[in-house]
Amino acid sequence: MKLLKTKLNGPKIIKSKLFYDKRGYLRETFRNHLTKDLDFPFDVMSFSKKNVLRGLHIQTKSPQAKIITVTHGKILDVAVDLRKRSKTFGKYVSIIISDKSDFSFLIPKGFAHGFLCLSKKCTVNYKCSEYRSPKFEKTLAWNDNSIKIKWPIRKPILSKKDSDGLELDSFR
Repeated sequence: MKLLKTKLNGPKIIKSKLFYDKRGYLRETFRNHLTKDLDFPFDVMSFSKKNVLRGLHIQTKSPQAKIITVTHGKILDVAVDLRKRSKTFGKYVSIIISDKSDFSFLIPKGFAHGFLCLSKKCTVNYKCSEYRSPKFEKTLAWNDNSIKIKWPIRKPILSKKDSDGLELDSFR
């Protein structure tokens, strides 16, 4: 396993190998030595149907780093830089991840995260560096005009919380 850079400083691809045989494949999804400065005390899993958009979420107190792995289906995964002193504040990186991918997506603390389910259904596993606190969770507007995320859909299926996301200016 190794870490690969993305277009933004911070998010990384965790590249692994797929070991195939006639039964299917085996893939390692995490090795502790790759993230020596982070501890991941818990995992979360979500199931979504096609065109469901989840996010863009961030913890404002005790921010979370996340490792995103898709175990069923395909998603467009997005991380938006909300680190106040960052040169790339308000910029995003996106990547398509599927159950056939030979990588996971490492999102550092200070980034809002969200994804769109592109397949009929998808299961996404998150490895998180901090416990979630609903009291300190904020949602960035998925369709914020100043960020201009290139989502492949105009009318996704959203939760009430995700449809009421805040504009980027409120995070400055």
